[in-house]
Amino acid sequence: MGISQIVRDFVSLAIHSGGWMDMDRVYLENQVIGLIGEDGLEAAEVHPVEITAADLVQLLVEQAVKNQVIGDLSGEKDMLEAQLMDLLTPPPSVVNAYFAQYYAKKPEEATDYFFQLSQTNNYIKTKDIAKNIVFPAETEYGTLEITINLSKPEKDPKQIAAEREAVQVDYPKCLLCMENEGYKGRLNYPARTNHRIIRMNLDGESWGLQYSPYAYYNEHCIVLSEEHRPMKITRETFARLLKITEVLPHYFVGSNADLPIVGGSILSHDHYQGGRHTFPMAVAPVEKEIELKLFPSVSAGIVKWPMSVIRLQSTQSKDLVDAAEYIFESWKQYTDKSVDVVAFSADGTPHHTITPIARRKGDFFELDLVLRDNNVSEAFPDGIFHPHPDVQHIKKENIGLIEVMGLAVLPPRLKEEMQEVEKYLLDQPNEMQAYHKEWADAIKADYAVTAANAEEILQQSIGKVFARVLEDAGVFKRDKAGQAAFARFTAGL
Repeated sequence: MGISQIVRDFVSLAIHSGGWMDMDRVYLENQVIGLIGEDGLEAAEVHPVEITAADLVQLLVEQAVKNQVIGDLSGEKDMLEAQLMDLLTPPPSVVNAYFAQYYAKKPEEATDYFFQLSQTNNYIKTKDIAKNIVFPAETEYGTLEITINLSKPEKDPKQIAAEREAVQVDYPKCLLCMENEGYKGRLNYPARTNHRIIRMNLDGESWGLQYSPYAYYNEHCIVLSEEHRPMKITRETFARLLKITEVLPHYFVGSNADLPIVGGSILSHDHYQGGRHTFPMAVAPVEKEIELKLFPSVSAGIVKWPMSVIRLQSTQSKDLVDAAEYIFESWKQYTDKSVDVVAFSADGTPHHTITPIARRKGDFFELDLVLRDNNVSEAFPDGIFHPHPDVQHIKKENIGLIEVMGLAVLPPRLKEEMQEVEKYLLDQPNEMQAYHKEWADAIKADYAVTAANAEEILQQSIGKVFARVLEDAGVFKRDKAGQAAFARFTAGL
């Protein structure tokens, strides 16, 4: 296939995407040629497109490297790929207009359109996401979801060196700013030329909806404030989350906590995460009812879950916001030293916050409030309610919103490390890391491991460790003392 045929096929896809018309063909072909260089072009006839946009772009980028228009660094390739995919993506105004047209028919049709576009133009890195290792794990809390995250490509030494030398620019301020839309990127900042944001009005404030490039679950989206401001859990947070479930009733939406250790990876920009996925926590049952005397229209209960979760339900979103605010304010002030729950340091530093998650259940609004405490101690310098040292061989990173709901995002190192653990379990020569030995010996003692069952036993054992990780992050433990302390807190509500 001559390069001209690749250009023509790619332009046909661009026209089909809805941002251009057939009259624009020659113009678009010249735009592509301008990006990849003119060498290697051959005359060719137009024929029906048979390969995907991502495949065509890969060929175009390879030609640009051959033509020495760009170098062979991954950052340079990513920027060119995004510029080419931008031609396949209608402008923001057109994308928003299409979204509104579909939304008028049905909210699901609007998100279907935007999600499909974000996959087709490779903003969502579908091929990379497919590399993740994903499996279910059965625990006493139901089926947890385990992901060993392999989607983000590792940088080669040349790329790392180039990033170090690249000029530091304070624009955009962070990865979640609206200024990312259409931004070319730099060697030390990801390309966003093909990035689009749906504008949302949430109670008079301007917000945006986008998808996550490296999604951890189905239709993993981000709802972000137009204003670059720190994350803060407030009454407005609960109101916005419920409003989003009104606008997109088929999506859940939640917020990371707003304190270090128990918060998310980006606390500098107010944002939420949502999507079309039912997490293990969402199907966990309420095991004990709570009476909220001040809020008779709100049903409340403690969820059977390794972390400490209060579930609220009501047909009236305002009543739910009132109840959530009341519980949140109570929790921020609450101390019970018998279970290491302390609201403030001696200098007045606050340690209590909440990870809230909203969803619709038919006519009901549902809000899960996960109680969080970010205190540290001599015994647990990483956090009293953080994965403890004996489980950090599997997970030592912060427990954010996604993990809270029962989906483990585990580090890439575990892919190779688990292969060595499996060899150890089968008494084969291995290079298992020493920090896995105590755990691996316990697995050996509990199971008759064979070549046929080793992988399954290992996966289920990882699931049990993740359940323990969540128990460590729970402020009121699942033991008798912890549950009695939880009952004391809820009795005061």
